[in-house]
Amino acid sequence: MITMIPASEIIIRLFLGAVIGGIIGFEREVHGRAAGFRTQLIVCVAAVLIMIVSENYYHYLHNLDDSLRIDPARISAGALIGIGFLGAGVIIKSGFAVRGLTTAASIWIVSAIGLAIGGGLYLEAILTALITILALMVLRGLEKKINTLRFKNIVISSSAGENVEAQVLAIFAKKGFHVHSVDYEKKRDSGQLTWHFTVSVRDKSAIREIFHNLSSMDAISSVKVFG
Repeated sequence: MITMIPASEIIIRLFLGAVIGGIIGFEREVHGRAAGFRTQLIVCVAAVLIMIVSENYYHYLHNLDDSLRIDPARISAGALIGIGFLGAGVIIKSGFAVRGLTTAASIWIVSAIGLAIGGGLYLEAILTALITILALMVLRGLEKKINTLRFKNIVISSSAGENVEAQVLAIFAKKGFHVHSVDYEKKRDSGQLTWHFTVSVRDKSAIREIFHNLSSMDAISSVKVFG
């Protein structure tokens, strides 16, 4: 006869899930992320409980009728899919910037850690938690030092004529900007021209410099930098 998980073991698993989920969630909370301390803790404990239910349900049915063939991983697999939708809810796209990917990934891995704890795989769960905390806290500083390529949208308006475009492109080239595309807009009543530039650059300070350079041009009536 296959015994079900003892109550003491269930308490240990749920408590450990709460501790690990809380630690990872605390890091997210400190950095002002949407899915913080409480969310990560609840996700991890929920994953632990789902795995416990899966195991106990399998044991219960097996003892009821050993001819039944039940896969205890089905419930946990469905839980991971559901938590994936929860993670998608914290991802926000604004222009070229996509925010929330790390938080979504942390929700997903917290649920996986919870499932491991719920399955009694303590070593695997703790090692994964340590790697996750290392990635979130220690590697954050390293990531900031990487000179990444920054994409921006720059919108320029002028009534001085199309020669403004050549001047702007020359400034872009001088500052090391790469122009990916240019869109045009013209108002027939006023004759005002508007250029929508999609550019990229690695030097963060160059974005501020290009804004001041373009703003100082008399031929340009308005400048907008976003992305």
